[in-house]
Amino acid sequence: MVNWAQMYDCYFETDRVPDLLEVVESEDDAEAWKELGYRLVLEHDLVAPASFAALPRLVRLASGSERARRLAGEILERAAGQHDCDDLLADCADAIEEFRELLDKHLRTKPTDRLATFRALLAVDEEYHWAAVLGDFTDDFYGVACPHCRVEVTIAIGDYGRYTAIRDWNLGDTDRRDLRPASPQELSGTGRWMYETVIRIGEDLLANGISHLFGKAECPRCASVFTIADEYAAFNRPVLR
Repeated sequence: MVNWAQMYDCYFETDRVPDLLEVVESEDDAEAWKELGYRLVLEHDLVAPASFAALPRLVRLASGSERARRLAGEILERAAGQHDCDDLLADCADAIEEFRELLDKHLRTKPTDRLATFRALLAVDEEYHWAAVLGDFTDDFYGVACPHCRVEVTIAIGDYGRYTAIRDWNLGDTDRRDLRPASPQELSGTGRWMYETVIRIGEDLLANGISHLFGKAECPRCASVFTIADEYAAFNRPVLR
């Protein structure tokens, strides 16, 4: 049983979240979901004890509620942050495993919320750095440092091009170099899983973006070639406690 008197939310209040959960469990109330969202995920960045206390109940709703799936996913995307709730997160292990199975099953139906579902799956598997930034590859940018000369490089993967460049405040992206996507056979580990998952649901645009994200880039400054995902993960993968 959850002692809600000790489970403060992002506004340091303890009484609203359990009441809101009771509302959304009985009806799909848009205003209640909206308030629940900003009490459990503050400005899309921080979570609180109430966030993890609410997670099992959100998971129970998730099979039939897009709002519940999205909110549970957003909480888990921030599970590696400085929330001092590791014990509460550990208590959610069964709910998280249930959520993984639910998300995988839901994704196979090719739903309209497939990107949010995919990001939630990444968070469940503790790929927090990808869950936090992965877009639909129509307007995606990733900042990395060249591992050889340390210059800050912009990686663009979108409708306007797939390239590496030096970003200038006045001139925009300068000295562009085309990215070198990885072939399906070259992918391994997380990249291969991500690629095969989106191919399975017919998301060719996502698959193409992932092949570029896990491919290689040429530094515009020193012309060295590096693997984009390796450099991004090296500086953005959280250190798990």
